[in-house]
Amino acid sequence: MIREMRRKDREIGQERILDILKRQQYGILSTVDSEGQPYGLPISYVYHHEAIYIHCATEGHKLDNLLKNPKVSFCVVGDTNVIPDKFTTDYESVIAFGEAGLITGEEKEAALIEILHKYSPDFLEKGKLYIKNAADKTKVMKISISHMTGKARG
Repeated sequence: MIREMRRKDREIGQERILDILKRQQYGILSTVDSEGQPYGLPISYVYHHEAIYIHCATEGHKLDNLLKNPKVSFCVVGDTNVIPDKFTTDYESVIAFGEAGLITGEEKEAALIEILHKYSPDFLEKGKLYIKNAADKTKVMKISISHMTGKARG
């Protein structure tokens, strides 16, 4: 699931890649529109069952893009530390590549519950009611990951 990297000295292993994906709060979803214009947006997510799940509205630019081209990348930046006197930065990052598609039914509900556990663990019952009431106003996208890369310095 990990592709070869140019900077082998910065490459991180599968365990650290998964740790970053599970630990961080936001990533950048990148799509391409019908005219070839890249579109990247920060978004909350959950990594679960070897896929990335994102909830969204029922319409919008990212959904339009995905209907025309399901190929995406998803970048997560972990911990960083600028080192001014060395003109560098310690960092960790992951890029997942794959195809995104909308999910429904039990898989959609399970993904929303996972998102709830990640972002609102102290409000599970209230969150489950919110999910039930907002079901028609919410779509869930699943990124099926074809490969990932991860790198770090420091």
